[in-house]
Amino acid sequence: MAKWPNVPDCYGWLGLDMRGNWFMRDEAAQACGQFDANLPGCKGSELRHEKLIEFIGRNYAANAQGQWFFQNGPQRVFVELQATPLIWRLQTDNALHDHIGRLAQVQACWLDELGHLYLQCDLGFGLLHSQDMLQAAQLIERGIWQPNEAFQAQLPHQFGYVKSPQLPLKQ
Repeated sequence: MAKWPNVPDCYGWLGLDMRGNWFMRDEAAQACGQFDANLPGCKGSELRHEKLIEFIGRNYAANAQGQWFFQNGPQRVFVELQATPLIWRLQTDNALHDHIGRLAQVQACWLDELGHLYLQCDLGFGLLHSQDMLQAAQLIERGIWQPNEAFQAQLPHQFGYVKSPQLPLKQ
């Protein structure tokens, strides 16, 4: 890092969707609108290179302001979040992993007005993958998980994350 002290941060070029997929957002994707806009072309190109995805996962973190980024050498590439910074996947034995593959323990859960289920875990806050909702419903019916009520628009503030980090204004 000392070798390259003035490498600028990068904004808008990397996105994480609500299914845990990474997207490279070129200038055309950025120009068409917000990452979470669900408009054709706004997400960009899905990353499929396994080693690149693993590299991003190993270097994925948040700063004190709740902005998530990928540390790429001296440069921070801030991530556009479609939903939350972590996407949870339930395994057949009810073990829970994040989209990076790390094992987690559930501490609490929330259900929003659209029926999305969110989990606070020892690794952080995130959205449960839509394909795991039937299994999650069974855990709720058995009383293992007891969801609290949530409102989607309030979640970033409530759980301290930024969906769309922006370049700071110069003073």
